Amino acid sequence: MDRQITDQTLRALRRILRVTDQGGRKLAAATGLTPSQLMVLQQIERDDAMTPSAVATTLKFGQATVTNIVDKLEAAGFARRQRSERDKRQVHLQATDAGRAVLAQAPDLLQERFRDRFEALEAWEQTMILAGLERLGHLLDAADIDAAPLIDAGIIDRDIE
Repeated sequence: MDRQITDQTLRALRRILRVTDQGGRKLAAATGLTPSQLMVLQQIERDDAMTPSAVATTLKFGQATVTNIVDKLEAAGFARRQRSERDKRQVHLQATDAGRAVLAQAPDLLQERFRDRFEALEAWEQTMILAGLERLGHLLDAADIDAAPLIDAGIIDRDIE
């Protein structure tokens, strides 16, 4: 067994964890939001009058997670819920002026950078990276952990500072 390869792999993993943490800290310093909160707010702004379930489906987050995030965004004054005029049972989400302002000052999300660069790779290279990461997940007993497609080291619905 080559201990050098093991150490290089652990260093690479550590660098990924550190850049994830730094991205979250940079976002929090600029906006007070977590990456998951920013993604929900971006989705609300992108598709005005979206329902919480549509946000959950689009972002592949759990319904309860989106509800918690929207509660926090609403409490911070970044989003609001509004009953549908046509169907009072439906609630639509809208970004407020304060929410749009925080979006304007938000730094580039790490997963957006990743998505752009990853999708530019050849299909074989994407598959190789996915296979390696899936195997790494198995090695770390993380294969059965439910995770949203979000690069963030923390819990998905932390409080807005």
